[in-house]
Amino acid sequence: MAWFKRTKKGIQTATEDKKDVPKGLWYKSPTGKIVDSEELEQNFYVSPEDGYHVRIGSKEYFEILFDNNKFKELDKGLTSKDPLTFTDTKKYTERLKAAQDKTGLKDAVRTAVGKSMGEDLVIACMDFSFIGGSMGSVVGEKIARAADYSLKNKIPLLIISKSGGARMMEAALSLMQLAKTSVKLAQLAEAKIPYISLCTDPTTGGTTASFAMLGDINISEPGALVAFAGPRVVRDTTGKELPEGFQTAEFLLEHGFLDFISHRRNLKDKVNLYLDLVLNRPLRNKVAS
Repeated sequence: MAWFKRTKKGIQTATEDKKDVPKGLWYKSPTGKIVDSEELEQNFYVSPEDGYHVRIGSKEYFEILFDNNKFKELDKGLTSKDPLTFTDTKKYTERLKAAQDKTGLKDAVRTAVGKSMGEDLVIACMDFSFIGGSMGSVVGEKIARAADYSLKNKIPLLIISKSGGARMMEAALSLMQLAKTSVKLAQLAEAKIPYISLCTDPTTGGTTASFAMLGDINISEPGALVAFAGPRVVRDTTGKELPEGFQTAEFLLEHGFLDFISHRRNLKDKVNLYLDLVLNRPLRNKVAS
């Protein structure tokens, strides 16, 4: 005779009483490493076991780079107006509204000014979550205005690129932003105001063809994809097999397209060390906040 006796069959717990594991408690990196989300945040959103740099947006980069996360956002209300009345499977205005509601952002870049290790810094940071970080008129305008702010106030500029390239819904108007932003950066160079370009995963298309590769120094995070076109397009165009990993940050560093690669935890220190050197500022004992 069995030593236990089932009195009721099936699962008896009411659905509303079940205890589910909260979403977002764990993160799994592409290499299969599991990390607690809180630990991931404390490690600058880098998987501690394999060093994988998780994609983050302007909110997280501002927290990392600005002292005590204090900054003044520039041109906060700027939004696109659908100049071409573009429609594919849905209207561009509908796509913009959906992206704004989903992300809480106005467009694919945020610009701000604040203190980084006690020194003024203007940062323009792209958000891949907003229509793939695509570069439309607003992105170009906000970067141009950030450069103008740097020029007027003689403050260094850092642009953090994370983009799929030009925004097709704005067609030629999007492509015009390549020239527009490049001209503004040339004005900064003429005024001897430092501009740092940080390429993160992914930095592609028109972004790479313009401001992302025009820094006084071009830097990147480990493992970032930095390219103009995807590997399949390049292979089909050239008719040649491509070296393994030829569009990674490490490959670009080896071939002279980048100046250095920085782990995210060292980013604030390295950016400010470079600025101290080129601006002939004293190398004081600074404490990152």
